Amino acid sequence: MNAPLIQNAEPALAQATVGAPYSPGYTRYAMWLLLGIYIANFLDRQIITILAEPIKQELGLADWHLGLLSGLAFAMFYTILGIPIARIAERRNRPVIIAASVAVWSAFTALGGLAQNFTQLVLFRVGVGVGEAGCTPPAHSLIADYVPREKRASALAFYAMGTPIGTLLGLALGGLVADAYGWRVAFLIAGAPGLVFAVLAFTTLREPRRQMAKHAAHLAANAATFGETMAYLARRRTFWLVSVGGAIKAFIAFGAGPFTASFFLRNHSVEVAALAAQASEFAGFQMKSIGFLGLALGLVSGLSGALGALCGGWLSDRLGARDLRAWMLAPAGASLLSIPVFILAVTTPQASVALCLMALNGFMGTLWFGPVYGTAQSVVPPHMRATAAAVLLFIVNLLGFGLGPITVGAMSDIFNYGFGLGPAEGVRWALVVGSLFGVGAFGCFWAARKTIREETLN
Repeated sequence: MNAPLIQNAEPALAQATVGAPYSPGYTRYAMWLLLGIYIANFLDRQIITILAEPIKQELGLADWHLGLLSGLAFAMFYTILGIPIARIAERRNRPVIIAASVAVWSAFTALGGLAQNFTQLVLFRVGVGVGEAGCTPPAHSLIADYVPREKRASALAFYAMGTPIGTLLGLALGGLVADAYGWRVAFLIAGAPGLVFAVLAFTTLREPRRQMAKHAAHLAANAATFGETMAYLARRRTFWLVSVGGAIKAFIAFGAGPFTASFFLRNHSVEVAALAAQASEFAGFQMKSIGFLGLALGLVSGLSGALGALCGGWLSDRLGARDLRAWMLAPAGASLLSIPVFILAVTTPQASVALCLMALNGFMGTLWFGPVYGTAQSVVPPHMRATAAAVLLFIVNLLGFGLGPITVGAMSDIFNYGFGLGPAEGVRWALVVGSLFGVGAFGCFWAARKTIREETLN
């Protein structure tokens, strides 16, 4: 199929997806189920960040090892497999793909608790990445079919709340369970919820293409190859700008994630222990430093991040109804403002103040979810959405989740050993340098304002 045929198919394909295929009640159920699945996704993905210090001590690892475990080992297969799975999702049953993926990544998460050395743990984290590769591209495509364009940023932002909420649960669950039973048991427990979600996805999620006969007919007649989809995306400057902007934001967030608890333990150990004792008295059960940090950082990043994701989607839909360029205002502004806030958080001498500033940074750090994911689904026709989502996630996760942790870990080791600053100051300055990349994200989001109106389809 050549480019003119793709362009000629766009109006019909857009018309086929204007009406919602299911009742509002079922659509709400499906959105909540997909949110639950994505929460499990990030719970299993992020739990390793709070377990980093005990894993490091037991297995004798360096910071770059932690970066590899929490980033590149997962992201390589996650990003590479995301595109072929998305190609299957363009034509096959998306709920079945999602259900199978949930089962695979949950099983490998649980296996992480059985790892006896670094190599085994790397292989199990690779397995988690293989499973999670089949979740978000089909889910984005499903959501884009479930809701009309004017609600798409909000709907995708709602789904994206799984990132901060899953992180919250991963940090809190991982920290508390590790305190009581060790890091291995934390992995075993984290894998269990996903198996329930796999059954629910398989038995209750519906494929809209079966209801949307007209849409299915157009898909069969106008299905695009991967090369045609990439050729189409090549002409969408907006897509690449928001993808790179999102990748930089992910680089900052995922780069800092595995080392935030380590930062507090190395720089504020006395105050954190005191805060843990105070929290234990209030909660009525014993918490050590790691358990307290897991709960505190989980609440800080989870609640503020979920609120930021919702606000970013709501603002984009509300302001974008008048002018689509407004979709980029929230992510652009937050990219700049978060830099001084984060630097102040890691340089203040008080852990309690740092946690409060982390909450503000967490809010601003997720404002981009809805606008970026909504834009990526809106600049392509329906029969290219799953592939477009996979390409976006390939860029975001390979550069962000893949390179962020290992880069920050390597910088921490350089500041520690190369410059002789020690492990506490080494991780502090690695986090400071990582936050400065936010300037690049601002530039990408601001530049996308120039083309987003002309390139948005439906």
